[in-house]
Amino acid sequence: MLSDEELVERARVELFTVTRAYEELMRRYQVTLYNVCARYLGNERDADDVSQEIMLKVLYGLKKFEGKSKFKTWLYSITYNECITQYRKEKRKKRLVDALSLNPTEEASEDEAPEIPEDNSLDRWLRGVNRIDREIIILRFVADLEFQDIAKIMHLGLSATKMRYKRAIDKLKQSYSGESLL
Repeated sequence: MLSDEELVERARVELFTVTRAYEELMRRYQVTLYNVCARYLGNERDADDVSQEIMLKVLYGLKKFEGKSKFKTWLYSITYNECITQYRKEKRKKRLVDALSLNPTEEASEDEAPEIPEDNSLDRWLRGVNRIDREIIILRFVADLEFQDIAKIMHLGLSATKMRYKRAIDKLKQSYSGESLL
Protein backbone atom coordinates (compact mmCIF):
# COMPACT_ATOMS: atom_id res chain seq x y z
CA MET A 1 0.00 0.00 0.00
CA LEU A 2 1.41 3.36 -1.04
CA SER A 3 1.74 6.26 1.40
CA ASP A 4 -0.15 9.50 0.91
CA GLU A 5 3.04 11.20 -0.26
CA GLU A 6 3.70 8.49 -2.86
CA LEU A 7 0.12 8.72 -4.13
CA VAL A 8 0.32 12.50 -4.29
CA GLU A 9 3.50 12.33 -6.32
CA ARG A 10 2.02 9.72 -8.63
CA ALA A 11 -1.18 11.75 -9.04
CA ARG A 12 0.78 14.91 -9.85
CA VAL A 13 2.57 13.06 -12.66
CA GLU A 14 -0.49 11.20 -13.98
CA LEU A 15 -3.18 13.89 -13.80
CA PHE A 16 -5.24 14.44 -15.95
CA THR A 17 -4.73 11.43 -18.17
CA VAL A 18 -4.91 8.86 -15.36
CA THR A 19 -6.70 9.39 -12.05
CA ARG A 20 -6.04 6.15 -10.13
CA ALA A 21 -3.70 7.70 -7.54
CA TYR A 22 -6.06 10.64 -6.99
CA GLU A 23 -9.02 8.27 -6.64
CA GLU A 24 -7.15 6.20 -4.03
CA LEU A 25 -6.35 9.35 -2.02
CA MET A 26 -10.00 10.39 -2.09
CA ARG A 27 -11.13 6.89 -1.10
CA ARG A 28 -8.86 7.05 1.96
CA TYR A 29 -10.30 10.33 3.18
CA GLN A 30 -13.82 10.38 1.75
CA VAL A 31 -15.69 9.20 4.87
CA THR A 32 -13.76 11.37 7.31
CA LEU A 33 -14.00 14.34 4.97
CA TYR A 34 -17.78 13.93 4.77
CA ASN A 35 -18.08 13.50 8.57
CA VAL A 36 -16.09 16.68 9.21
CA CYS A 37 -18.31 18.60 6.79
CA ALA A 38 -21.52 17.12 8.25
CA ARG A 39 -20.55 17.95 11.81
CA TYR A 40 -19.44 21.43 10.90
CA LEU A 41 -22.35 22.32 8.61
CA GLY A 42 -25.04 20.42 10.48
CA ASN A 43 -26.78 18.78 7.55
CA GLU A 44 -26.12 15.99 5.08
CA ARG A 45 -27.10 17.88 1.93
CA ASP A 46 -24.58 20.67 2.48
CA ALA A 47 -21.95 18.20 3.67
CA ASP A 48 -22.33 16.17 0.49
CA ASP A 49 -22.14 19.26 -1.73
CA VAL A 50 -19.13 20.69 0.07
CA SER A 51 -17.36 17.31 0.06
CA GLN A 52 -17.76 17.11 -3.71
CA GLU A 53 -16.46 20.66 -4.08
CA ILE A 54 -13.44 19.82 -1.92
CA MET A 55 -12.63 16.76 -4.02
CA LEU A 56 -12.70 18.91 -7.16
CA LYS A 57 -10.44 21.50 -5.53
CA VAL A 58 -8.01 18.73 -4.59
CA LEU A 59 -8.13 17.32 -8.13
CA TYR A 60 -7.27 20.68 -9.68
CA GLY A 61 -4.95 21.74 -6.87
CA LEU A 62 -2.72 18.65 -6.70
CA LYS A 63 -0.46 19.94 -9.47
CA LYS A 64 0.29 23.00 -7.31
CA PHE A 65 0.62 21.11 -4.01
CA GLU A 66 4.24 21.64 -2.94
CA GLY A 67 4.37 19.12 -0.10
CA LYS A 68 5.36 21.72 2.52
CA SER A 69 2.80 20.10 4.80
CA LYS A 70 1.34 16.62 4.92
CA PHE A 71 -1.35 15.87 2.35
CA LYS A 72 -3.83 15.27 5.18
CA THR A 73 -3.17 18.73 6.61
CA TRP A 74 -3.54 20.33 3.18
CA LEU A 75 -6.79 18.44 2.56
CA TYR A 76 -8.31 19.49 5.88
CA SER A 77 -7.17 23.06 5.35
CA ILE A 78 -9.21 23.07 2.13
CA THR A 79 -12.07 21.38 4.01
CA TYR A 80 -12.01 23.95 6.79
CA ASN A 81 -12.05 26.85 4.32
CA GLU A 82 -14.85 25.36 2.23
CA CYS A 83 -16.97 24.69 5.33
CA ILE A 84 -16.49 28.26 6.51
CA THR A 85 -17.47 29.56 3.08
CA GLN A 86 -20.62 27.39 3.04
CA TYR A 87 -21.50 28.35 6.62
CA ARG A 88 -21.23 32.04 5.73
CA LYS A 89 -23.34 31.57 2.60
CA GLU A 90 -26.07 29.88 4.63
CA LYS A 91 -25.89 32.58 7.27
CA ARG A 92 -26.25 35.32 4.60
CA LYS A 93 -29.21 33.45 3.07
CA LYS A 94 -30.85 33.17 6.49
CA ARG A 95 -30.38 36.90 7.16
CA LEU A 96 -31.88 37.71 3.77
CA VAL A 97 -34.87 35.44 4.36
CA ASP A 98 -35.32 36.91 7.85
CA ALA A 99 -35.13 40.45 6.48
CA LEU A 100 -37.73 39.68 3.82
CA SER A 101 -40.10 37.77 6.09
CA LEU A 102 -42.94 39.32 8.08
CA ASN A 103 -41.76 37.65 11.31
CA PRO A 104 -37.99 37.98 11.29
CA THR A 105 -36.10 35.86 13.79
CA GLU A 106 -33.19 37.12 15.81
CA GLU A 107 -29.87 37.00 14.02
CA ALA A 108 -27.48 34.37 15.28
CA SER A 109 -24.21 35.59 16.76
CA GLU A 110 -20.88 34.65 15.12
CA ASP A 111 -20.16 32.12 17.85
CA GLU A 112 -23.54 30.42 17.68
CA ALA A 113 -23.58 26.91 16.28
CA PRO A 114 -25.58 26.02 13.19
CA GLU A 115 -28.50 23.64 13.71
CA ILE A 116 -27.20 20.14 14.25
CA PRO A 117 -29.41 17.06 14.05
CA GLU A 118 -30.56 15.73 17.44
CA ASP A 119 -29.84 12.07 16.73
CA ASN A 120 -26.06 12.15 17.27
CA SER A 121 -24.81 12.64 20.82
CA LEU A 122 -21.43 14.03 19.72
CA ASP A 123 -23.24 16.66 17.68
CA ARG A 124 -25.47 17.41 20.67
CA TRP A 125 -22.40 17.94 22.82
CA LEU A 126 -20.71 20.14 20.22
CA ARG A 127 -23.60 22.60 20.26
CA GLY A 128 -22.39 23.56 23.76
CA VAL A 129 -19.23 25.29 22.50
CA ASN A 130 -18.66 28.28 20.25
CA ARG A 131 -17.88 27.93 16.54
CA ILE A 132 -14.08 28.19 16.69
CA ASP A 133 -13.76 25.76 19.61
CA ARG A 134 -16.15 23.36 17.86
CA GLU A 135 -13.94 23.49 14.75
CA ILE A 136 -10.86 22.65 16.82
CA ILE A 137 -12.64 19.69 18.45
CA ILE A 138 -13.90 18.41 15.09
CA LEU A 139 -10.47 18.68 13.48
CA ARG A 140 -8.90 16.95 16.48
CA PHE A 141 -11.38 14.09 16.95
CA VAL A 142 -13.12 13.62 13.61
CA ALA A 143 -10.26 14.48 11.24
CA ASP A 144 -7.69 13.10 13.72
CA LEU A 145 -5.26 15.98 13.20
CA GLU A 146 -2.40 16.99 15.48
CA PHE A 147 -2.56 20.34 17.27
CA GLN A 148 0.21 21.76 15.10
CA ASP A 149 -1.78 20.93 11.96
CA ILE A 150 -4.97 22.38 13.44
CA ALA A 151 -3.15 25.60 14.36
CA LYS A 152 -1.83 25.89 10.81
CA ILE A 153 -5.24 25.25 9.24
CA MET A 154 -7.02 27.74 11.49
CA HIS A 155 -4.24 30.35 11.37
CA LEU A 156 -3.82 30.27 15.16
CA GLY A 157 -0.76 29.89 17.32
CA LEU A 158 -0.05 26.41 18.66
CA SER A 159 -0.46 27.47 22.29
CA ALA A 160 -3.71 29.31 21.50
CA THR A 161 -5.04 26.21 19.75
CA LYS A 162 -4.17 23.97 22.71
CA MET A 163 -5.63 26.46 25.19
CA ARG A 164 -8.91 26.78 23.24
CA TYR A 165 -9.10 22.98 22.96
CA LYS A 166 -8.55 22.49 26.70
CA ARG A 167 -11.10 25.15 27.63
CA ALA A 168 -13.69 23.66 25.23
CA ILE A 169 -13.14 20.16 26.63
CA ASP A 170 -13.38 21.52 30.19
CA LYS A 171 -16.61 23.33 29.29
CA LEU A 172 -18.04 20.14 27.80
CA LYS A 173 -17.05 18.12 30.86
CA GLN A 174 -18.60 20.70 33.16
CA SER A 175 -21.79 21.06 31.11
CA TYR A 176 -22.35 17.39 30.59
CA SER A 177 -20.82 15.74 33.65
CA GLY A 178 -22.35 12.38 34.24
CA GLU A 179 -23.78 12.10 30.71
CA SER A 180 -22.19 9.60 28.35
CA LEU A 181 -20.79 11.06 25.11
CA LEU A 182 -21.11 7.87 23.09
